[in-house]
Amino acid sequence: MATIDTVKQRLGIIGSSEQLNRAIDIAIQVAPTDLSVLITGESGTGKEAFPQIIHHNSARKHAEYIAINCGAIPEGTIDSELFGHEKGAFTGAVDSRKGYFEVVDKGTIFLDEIGELPLPTQARLLRVLESGEFIRVGSSKVQKTNVRIVAATNVNLENAVKEGKFREDLYYRLNTVPIKIPPLRERKSDIHLLFKKFAIDFADKYRMPALKLEEDAVDLLVQYRWPGNIRQLKNIAEQISVIEEKRLISKTTLLKYLPNASDGINLPVPLYNNTQSFGSGMDSKEKEVLYKVIFDMKKELDDLKKMVLGGSNTHGSILEVNQNENTSFDHYPVQPNDNAIIHQVEEIEESLSLADKEKEFIIKALEKHRNKRKNAAKELGISERTLYRKIKEYDIQ
Repeated sequence: MATIDTVKQRLGIIGSSEQLNRAIDIAIQVAPTDLSVLITGESGTGKEAFPQIIHHNSARKHAEYIAINCGAIPEGTIDSELFGHEKGAFTGAVDSRKGYFEVVDKGTIFLDEIGELPLPTQARLLRVLESGEFIRVGSSKVQKTNVRIVAATNVNLENAVKEGKFREDLYYRLNTVPIKIPPLRERKSDIHLLFKKFAIDFADKYRMPALKLEEDAVDLLVQYRWPGNIRQLKNIAEQISVIEEKRLISKTTLLKYLPNASDGINLPVPLYNNTQSFGSGMDSKEKEVLYKVIFDMKKELDDLKKMVLGGSNTHGSILEVNQNENTSFDHYPVQPNDNAIIHQVEEIEESLSLADKEKEFIIKALEKHRNKRKNAAKELGISERTLYRKIKEYDIQ
């Protein structure tokens, strides 16, 4: 049986994170069986490598392997593509044609974006999974096939089942063995390795020296959330390789290629040492991100305090008192230790000095935008109406 390392070497898989190794190990273990496998993960995580692991380590490895993107085939022709059709079955069907399930008999079919299959096609696929039988479009003759099916999706099929977009019986039939591919942001130790691999590949392709990253650029690369995962990382490595003349890339240069990185949207919240004063050692952008988090915490604490204190005048019940929302809560009996909860909420609010920081942040935003409230509110991530209320509350001139 193959090992994780030999599989990585054969397919060019880069990385050593625990989640990635676990996914590869499951693929190796399930390969000798004929169980159906459902691979899940965000777009761009490299799901297409895992059906190949399964096929090449199975008894079917000398037979056909084919990958089909279900979302790329028009709904009107997908049944013909998968199951074949007879001559005259529809307009343009001038000859009979074999479908993939007939061509790949005794082999493996990888159905990518399985969640995009139309419901009638799902019913046909379920029959193949349960009995190995299918019927060509325009025919009444039942045919048999012996095919291993591996499916993949980047959507939540359980939600699709609840919404009536995906058959429940097909979901459970496909999901015999689930394999979850981790997103790139959960493989931080692999990010720089992948970037270096792509940089070397593009250096060879375009006949130029490979890119290198300064230390602060590496930190940014690792902390970025990578919503497009490995595909996005590869595209950015190629863009920088082609566009930038300098081969040593700084943080400033890298920021130009990372969407929303400069405003902190796709970066984690920075932390600071408890022995330091608030904000020391941070640049202005980092402080802004942290202030936004504190601003939201203040609002949540205010809402919690209102909810808890609101029960004191309602015959021993805690009621929702936020009249800006149409949400109501059930009545919860107040226990003897509820006063302690209220006291803890007040202590948290006081210890964090949220009001002072909130006021400071509002003043900074107003000064930055020359008292233009609309721009300041956008900077703070709140509505202009909320900003106006806070200005009055803190008596900001």
